[in-house]
Amino acid sequence: MTLTEKILANRAGLKEVKPGDLIFAKIDIAMTTDISSPLTIKVFREIGG
Repeated sequence: MTLTEKILANRAGLKEVKPGDLIFAKIDIAMTTDISSPLTIKVFREIGG
C-alpha cells in the first residue's frame, strides 16, 4: 500500500484499502477552497461533524 492508503486504512479502522474502495474515516482536519467552504462546513455540521 502507498503511504496515503496506509493513513486512510488506519483512520478507517481497516487492515488495507485500495483505489475504488468506499470508506468512512475519522478526519482530524479538512481543507477546502473559498468557493466550496460554506457548503462543506454546513454539510459537516448537519452530519454531526
